[in-house]
Amino acid sequence: MKYLFTLLLLVTLSPLFSQNTYTVDIEDEKKNNRLMLYAVNKNLVDLDVSIEVEGTGFRQRKGVPRKYRVPATSKVNILSLVIERGKQPVYTYTLDVSDELSRRVIHADYELIKIDPKVPITLFLPDSCSAKCDSLIGQLDRTPYNYRKVKVSENENVKNQISGSLVGGEERLGKMDTPIVMLGGKMYLLIETYEDLKARLEESDE
Repeated sequence: MKYLFTLLLLVTLSPLFSQNTYTVDIEDEKKNNRLMLYAVNKNLVDLDVSIEVEGTGFRQRKGVPRKYRVPATSKVNILSLVIERGKQPVYTYTLDVSDELSRRVIHADYELIKIDPKVPITLFLPDSCSAKCDSLIGQLDRTPYNYRKVKVSENENVKNQISGSLVGGEERLGKMDTPIVMLGGKMYLLIETYEDLKARLEESDE
C-alpha cells in the first residue's frame, strides 16, 4: 500500500556543462517502519540521480549522498528512511540529476514503467484485422509508451464515426485488414509497424 507523506520542496539540478535538463519525479512508499523513496525517470535516456533529504519524523544514513543509475523509463529505490515510532515523516529533498553518466554509481534493481507519448496513441481495430493488428499491438507492448486499443465492432458510436470518415464507408471498414491509428487528432489508415507509427509521431513534433 502506498502512502502520501508531506512533501515541501523539489529542486532539480543538472550539470554545469550539460546540454539537456532532465527532471525526475520522486515517489514514496511505506514498507513496515521504512519510507522508501523512488526516483522515477520518465525520460528516454538513462540518468544518474542522488537525493539529499531533510525533515522530521525519520532517521537516515549519514554521509555523502549516493548516486544511482536510473535507466530510461524506469523506477529505482534510491533512499530508505527509518520512520520514528509514533511520528509522521515530513521531508524536503534536493535532487542532483545528470545525463553525464559515471562509472562510479550504484546499479540497483529497477522497474520499467510506461510513459505517455507526446500525443495520445489509439488503435481502432476492425473485425477483419487480425495478423497486422496483432503485430502492431505486440510491437507497441514492447515500447515504453501508453496507448489505447478499441475494437470498432464493440462501440457503435466509434464505428459510425470511423465509417463516416472513410471513402467507401462501412463497406470499406468491414474489409480493412490494418489498424486505424489515431495520433492526437489525426487518423492514419496504412500504419502496419511501429517504425511507421514512430515516423508519424516524429512528424507531429515538427
